[in-house]
Amino acid sequence: MSVDGWNTVLVLGGIRSGKSEFAESLVNDAPMVRYVATAPEGDPEDTEWATRLAAHRARRPGSWSTEETSADPRRLADVLASAEPNETVLVDDLGGWVTVLLDPDHQPADDVATIAELAEAIRGCTARVVLVSPEVGLSLVPTTPLGRAFTDALGAANRAVADACDAVALVVAGQPVWLKPAATTSAPTAAAAVTAPTAAATTTAPTAAGTVTAPTAAASAPVVASLADSEPTPEVQLPEVLTHTPPATPTQEPGNAWAAPTMALPMVATGLVIQPGMELPMPDEYAGPQAVDRLATLDVPGAGLGVLDRVVGFAAATQGTSTPAAWGSVRVLLLHGDHDGGAAAGSIAGESARRAAQARAGRGALARLAAESGASLQVVDTPTSAPIEDQPALAPEQVESALRYGWRLAEQAADAGVQLLVLGACGAGTEAAAAAVLAATAGAEPPAVLGRVITDSGEIDDAAWMVRCAAVRDALHRTRRSSRGAKDILAELGGGDVAVATGVLLGATARRVPVLLDGPVGLAAGMVSRDLAGQARHWCLLADHGGHPAVRLAADVLGLTPLLDLRLDLGEGANALVALPLLRSVLALSAALPVHPSLAGPEDTDPSVDEPESTDPDLDFTGADSTEPDFAEPEPAGPGPASTGADEQPASGWRAG
Repeated sequence: MSVDGWNTVLVLGGIRSGKSEFAESLVNDAPMVRYVATAPEGDPEDTEWATRLAAHRARRPGSWSTEETSADPRRLADVLASAEPNETVLVDDLGGWVTVLLDPDHQPADDVATIAELAEAIRGCTARVVLVSPEVGLSLVPTTPLGRAFTDALGAANRAVADACDAVALVVAGQPVWLKPAATTSAPTAAAAVTAPTAAATTTAPTAAGTVTAPTAAASAPVVASLADSEPTPEVQLPEVLTHTPPATPTQEPGNAWAAPTMALPMVATGLVIQPGMELPMPDEYAGPQAVDRLATLDVPGAGLGVLDRVVGFAAATQGTSTPAAWGSVRVLLLHGDHDGGAAAGSIAGESARRAAQARAGRGALARLAAESGASLQVVDTPTSAPIEDQPALAPEQVESALRYGWRLAEQAADAGVQLLVLGACGAGTEAAAAAVLAATAGAEPPAVLGRVITDSGEIDDAAWMVRCAAVRDALHRTRRSSRGAKDILAELGGGDVAVATGVLLGATARRVPVLLDGPVGLAAGMVSRDLAGQARHWCLLADHGGHPAVRLAADVLGLTPLLDLRLDLGEGANALVALPLLRSVLALSAALPVHPSLAGPEDTDPSVDEPESTDPDLDFTGADSTEPDFAEPEPAGPGPASTGADEQPASGWRAG
């Protein structure tokens, strides 16, 4: 547990305050954690409660073990008393423990004595312990005897446990405030150290490079959706991606309103703090089903849109309306970064750089498809990744910088009114890096997720494929005892392009911008993002799997069903742009078609079908007496302008073409 000098910590917080996520971040550097679950299973028909429990279980890394104490409240004290000095124990939470304590089926003879036993067990515990508990003392006194009994018992338990613990933190709206100890003590999050403040002291928050002092609560205010410049690291010069602070009076069109800033996120003087368990927005859970149900009422001659109704449901949920609009402003982010070593076996030296330069110049398949779609194209250079079979792909500080950089790219797009991001990558070794990430996060075997290596002449290079498999195998063996946290996977296996892509997904989620994934890098980023913010995958759409085994597996794990099965292999980003006009057409059609006359009310009637038939025989429309067609000659349509991103470059550092 990364809390210097502390052995036991109590984390308090209200409902949905982020207390559990913060407690988990305090122990995420432990090689193994004993997770003690205290809550009873509850009513089998209470699906909402079951969903909460499932969400908690899904967040726990695979290296953690889980113990249940709901059958006997006294067992919690026994678990703590028997814990070894080298163990780390996370108890979540005391609210569930008190619920069982008050249950007539489990209630001990003396509640007060049982709470005292728990406090004494905490004082004598030699293991490192983090306990989570709800703070209900700030609410109104309940009007029922059972409610008053619960709040009284929980308040007594919180006081006793807080007195027994070395440190106490209160989490309010995702922001931890340290209540104990009175002296300055160091307590880092997943990235680096956070210094616990006193009432008049200063607070230090984590950065990739170290500890930065920030103002106290009395002198500071939360920063919303505006990111500061990131600090340079010795290994790589960081990019400057200038994000635009939204004006006081929004100037965005109504169709772009869903990308507006929605929340305050953890910030320090150097920028955003990206840590596990972040609470980011979810799409509208009602708008999607309502939009799909609405499709059944439209006036179409056939059975409807088939599987493409999922596009309408996705767009409706991400836009928050049952009548979603077709995406107008689209930006393609092409991440360019190579992987050294065996991961790049069979790749032609300099080929990825040539492809990136070609896209910047507006040539090649991706640029031409972007022009046809009226999408802007931004090429982003990411750090080159070291050979994963021999050493970590990136340094930890590079991972932090890459995550924040990707977040800023999404922020920049949202501020520019972009309604859909298309995420692609070009680089030597990207498939092997994605396979390594999948092996670490989903337990996949490298040969099963590594696609065949195809040479420029169209031949299959099995020797290069075997070298890639061996590189991934050696990397997994090298990291077999390493943590499987998100940032550790990015540092050890993922590399620069996957790290930046992960930051893009998180930033787009925070700004409610949907992302169209295309290729192994984006799917690998989706797998990693689950540990940082599980909401990110709900903002992702997969048009086609491209026949790639890694994409197939990751999509299955993430619950992303490909809309098409075209098996396109035009390069990441280009495959998605081929499908984009079809997706836009589906959305435009669903928004424009009227309700079927049999279901329409008077206000929904189409006047063109209500006109009475003419009784004048001279106007009988058979086409024989018509001298002119009943349609106008269409005007020639020229191709719309498309940007290659030349006016969207960062000021310095990593280039974003």
